[in-house]
Amino acid sequence: MNKIPLTVIGAEKLREELHRLKTVDRPSVIAAIAEARSHGDLSENAEYDAAKERQGFIEGRIQEVEGKLSNAQIIDPKLLDADGRCVFGATVEMEDQDSGDTVTYQIVGEDEADIKVGKISVNSPVARALIGKYAGDIAQVQAPGGMREYEIIDVRYE
Repeated sequence: MNKIPLTVIGAEKLREELHRLKTVDRPSVIAAIAEARSHGDLSENAEYDAAKERQGFIEGRIQEVEGKLSNAQIIDPKLLDADGRCVFGATVEMEDQDSGDTVTYQIVGEDEADIKVGKISVNSPVARALIGKYAGDIAQVQAPGGMREYEIIDVRYE
């Protein structure tokens, strides 16, 4: 299986989720199944069916998170020495050439991506256009509304 790139923060969040799934969610769903069983006939017991479905989801998510963590390549952006180049983990400040708007994004793994807090997936079109570029370069991004150009203002490793 391929290595999954994660920042240190992203890996920690996955570990916290795994801990919560195993210590909180799994025991609570087991208790819910036991409670539903105590109500008698399981063939027409919606509570039992819902609890079993939730248990399946939790167990599947535990396996998924464990798999990602076991195949993780954890990268600490603070330790990167990329000579100002846009790489995984870098925080990139850029200006839209059409509107003049300035945006800042950190390039992170798929599981960490959250555009609301300025984190974009390394697999996104914007990140793919930025990888390998330096401050002062122009990145061309094929967006749904057409080609967009961004000038890279600053690249930081934080």
